[in-house]
Amino acid sequence: MLHETRGAIVLIEDDQTLGAALAHRLGIEGYAVSWARTAAAGEALLQRTPPADLLLCDIRLPDGSGEELFLRLRARIGDLPVLFMTAFGEIDQAVRLVRAGADDFLAKPFEVPDLLARIERLVARRLPSAEDAVLGRSAAMRRVEATLRRAALVDSSVLLLGESGVGKEVAARLLHTLSPAADGPFIAVNCAAIPAELMESEIFGHERGAFTGAQARHAGYAERALGGVLLLDEIAELPPALQPKLLRLLEAREFTRIGGKEALPFAARIVAATNADLVTLVRERRFREDLLYRLDVIRVEIPPLRARSEDIMPLARRFLADCAERFGRALRGFDEEAEAALLAHPWPGNARELRNRVERAAALADGPRVEATDIFPELAAPPGTAMQATLAQAVAATERRTIQAALEATAGDVSMAAERLGVGRSTLFEKIRRLGLGRSVVQKAGP
Repeated sequence: MLHETRGAIVLIEDDQTLGAALAHRLGIEGYAVSWARTAAAGEALLQRTPPADLLLCDIRLPDGSGEELFLRLRARIGDLPVLFMTAFGEIDQAVRLVRAGADDFLAKPFEVPDLLARIERLVARRLPSAEDAVLGRSAAMRRVEATLRRAALVDSSVLLLGESGVGKEVAARLLHTLSPAADGPFIAVNCAAIPAELMESEIFGHERGAFTGAQARHAGYAERALGGVLLLDEIAELPPALQPKLLRLLEAREFTRIGGKEALPFAARIVAATNADLVTLVRERRFREDLLYRLDVIRVEIPPLRARSEDIMPLARRFLADCAERFGRALRGFDEEAEAALLAHPWPGNARELRNRVERAAALADGPRVEATDIFPELAAPPGTAMQATLAQAVAATERRTIQAALEATAGDVSMAAERLGVGRSTLFEKIRRLGLGRSVVQKAGP
């Protein structure tokens, strides 16, 4: 059976039997594998274009060590996931490498399914699908995506509901991308950002001489969206005088420029978005009921980020990778305290706030891993102060709750919990030990 290529792996392993077996099995699993038997050959492979998606490396090599290679190249390989294979006696060295920025290690002899699960997790973090990267991996966002996929096949109006910053425009763009009109324009209009006296001209256009200052014909957003999508964001802010005109646009599929006599065909899809309660606005006679019915054909409600905490870290990692590329910085992710702080924050500004905080951290972080105070500078305190101790305690408490919740959600399966949390199984066991969860968690987790 043929598989799609799931990612490119550089394998550095000097043992002929193990290297050949791994290259063969990974190829069957759908990965494109480049196998090197020495550190020098591996370094050459890592400099190829296109770049690899994962480095799978033995620690002991004939011309040096995996540790020396990693430390020499880590600034150049950026956020490339690194998984080390190590003999039992080299565990301390492997732990040191993880602290230096490697992603995980696996002690020999290992079970192939365990190796494959770790590789899949690390490659997925490096190469998320467009849908996962944009909308998130939670069940709630998968349902949103499923609705958008179905909606993309028809041209009915879509109403996107959700708090400010949840990603309504991102969802609208995904809908456009998935639709047959993907090659057409995507026009986004923020109804709250346009002065009321200019709104009609901006949306419907005007003819030359239609009013003072109209020195030339102006094509409005409705005309420029021909064959694509017209997103009306903050639709609740649409002035009452314009609501009948928008209703006509939806019902008759035509409009007239200000000062014009000819009705022009409207050939675009309307997507409206708001964080307001339109039903309440209708009850208060601030929004037309018939217009709401025409807009609310397919309703998509996007939950706030605080209600889908499993999306926080994948989004944060994606935002960090984007910023690192823009800024030309070799950032290797977030440290443990930063991840715990990200998960503990309520995110009142949702994904927009997350992106802004991560961008600031990416610009100002001192080291290769972003720390909690890079993201939340208000938590910073002089060394040794009570505030610093309180932060550490809060982070530990949050991490403990997160691990316990993951174990409960996976019926105590440590491997599944580790995958859910985005960490290696050995890393999760170490966190369980460090946080003093110990026997009670291990018993719940099973063998």
